Amino acid sequence: MADTPPQRCNPVLALCAALALAGAWALPFVRVAPNRLLSGEPVYLVDVLLGPWVWLAMALLSALAIATLQAHRRATQALVIVAMAATLPALWLLAGAHAHHVARTESSLHRTALGAGFWTLAGLAWLVALDAVARLRLATLARLAVLMAASLPLLAVLATLDTGQELSIAQEYANRSDVFGAAVLRHLQIVLLATMPAVGIGVPLAWAMARTPRLRKALFPVLNVIQTIPSIALFGLLMAPLAWAAAHAPVLGQMGISGVGLAPAVLALLLYALLPIVRSTLAGLEQVPAAATTSARAMGMAPWQVLWQVELPLALPVLLIGLRTAVVQTTGLAAVTALVGAGGLGSIMFDGLFSAANELVMLGVLPIVLLAVLADALFKALAALLETPTA
Repeated sequence: MADTPPQRCNPVLALCAALALAGAWALPFVRVAPNRLLSGEPVYLVDVLLGPWVWLAMALLSALAIATLQAHRRATQALVIVAMAATLPALWLLAGAHAHHVARTESSLHRTALGAGFWTLAGLAWLVALDAVARLRLATLARLAVLMAASLPLLAVLATLDTGQELSIAQEYANRSDVFGAAVLRHLQIVLLATMPAVGIGVPLAWAMARTPRLRKALFPVLNVIQTIPSIALFGLLMAPLAWAAAHAPVLGQMGISGVGLAPAVLALLLYALLPIVRSTLAGLEQVPAAATTSARAMGMAPWQVLWQVELPLALPVLLIGLRTAVVQTTGLAAVTALVGAGGLGSIMFDGLFSAANELVMLGVLPIVLLAVLADALFKALAALLETPTA
């Protein structure tokens, strides 16, 4: 008779479960206030767990306890993923139900804001799901597919118009629904306008640096110094020369270039994106076998043909790593460009900061995080497709 595999405790799951219990007990699940400016009175998870929610919580705790001791079983990890996929929408529904109760019994003007306990439990649930997916040891594409499937229940609940509408963050979205889509598109525009020219400049620059060591020694310190400049300071450094150029060259002003707005934002983000793109492209070009380039030159290819037809295709997997870093970095930094009038999701975030409305801040921050995660997943999927051998 075959020996049964020993039970191995999952320390990640055990730690997350302990943190979740501590957060649910010590941190407010929601806060109820008479208006959007006051912090409100804390309401804890034990205060809103009524009726069937108590049994669901007990079932979840039991499943996590079993999964902690049965970490070696793939079926257990699949169960954990399903449980966490159900936990995320359940948290939203529970908070929405309490907000509806407050609006019905107290006043429709009261604001029910998501508390630190809600965000802690949601974050820990997602971390547990990530750990379970990692323990399944799936391929990159399969792992991304599982994570997308785990997100579908939450997306379905959020897409339901009558779910959680009394929550403060939902009310902030309703108040800005006419500008929210435009802010997302503007944010994407800023990212694309910064990263696409950065690729066009960074790839030829890395190719020149690969052939000229002196150029590499001269430019890398400059690119490193640019990364150390705070974004606000770099915007300030660019505003004066761009305003001067627009004043002395009317054609630049007609093109929309000025000391504020899109021009300094895009130029600053382009400079930030150069280092990861140049470094990864240079690393990829250095890994190209010398025999491949020698054969290409022996066939009579011009240097630019060798670059586009031989070197870049072979260096593309490494180049994508730097491009992924640049895009994710630019997606986050684009929020700060609202301070120079570029718009985007950062304008919503700073509106919330300036008016002390935390839920409005979250309304601007959460889409930025989601865009960064989606960009990272897209580049991971693309890299996996490139690594997949064709028949």
